[in-house]
Amino acid sequence: MHMLNPFCGVDRDPRGVVRLTICNAGSLNILGSAVIKGVREGLEALAAERQIRVLVIAGQSEKSMIGGADIKEMVGLDQASAETFITGLRDLCEAVRAFPGPVIARMPGWCLGGGLEVAAACDFRVAAHDAKFGMPEVRVGIPSVIHAALLPRLIGWGRARWLLMTAENIDAPTALAWGLVDVVAPPGGLDAAVEKTVAALLECAPQALRAQKDLIRQWEELPLKESVNLSIGVFGQSFLTGEPQRLMQGFVDRKR
Repeated sequence: MHMLNPFCGVDRDPRGVVRLTICNAGSLNILGSAVIKGVREGLEALAAERQIRVLVIAGQSEKSMIGGADIKEMVGLDQASAETFITGLRDLCEAVRAFPGPVIARMPGWCLGGGLEVAAACDFRVAAHDAKFGMPEVRVGIPSVIHAALLPRLIGWGRARWLLMTAENIDAPTALAWGLVDVVAPPGGLDAAVEKTVAALLECAPQALRAQKDLIRQWEELPLKESVNLSIGVFGQSFLTGEPQRLMQGFVDRKR
């Protein structure tokens, strides 16, 4: 593993798949300010690499991808420093959400609070069979904010309200039924489940996949008519890449 900085390790394979590991953040991979900054800077550096086909985000510990934000740091905050802290976490989540290629969250163990916000900013969430999820902020005196706003889009307002306002945890089967995660792996099968998702993405045209991700990100925020009209230009621009001509011709040739 190559360390981009003390908190961000990277493994690459020849297919263009990169695994970003959150390092030196304790056994539950807790997000303090230094970790947040290090991981964000790592993501921003990787975002400039056009050869990356898929990014997998993982924690160094099998206990968690990200256990949450650092309560030991937050207990000493005042209004101004609290806003500075949460702005840093917002910027990290936004760096995940804005990453040009598809991003998979590898989710063993616990995923709580700010960790679930980072996961929600990923394109795909692959969980271990015994993973647990929750938004416990209101139990420690703060609301869930920033990319918790993605949760109603993922699981609906009722279920998001239940997670955010009861602070109760849910298990992996419930998370799958709600649409909070996309895949629940069988025991011992988390990496195989991640690899299956990676393989599906590698079957797709790289530039088309990046364009699709960018469209989906804009569709999340635009009215329907604007989303439809925006898509027309993106469709036309895809023919400048050469991918449609090459791949469609290959499809036609196979049918002969």
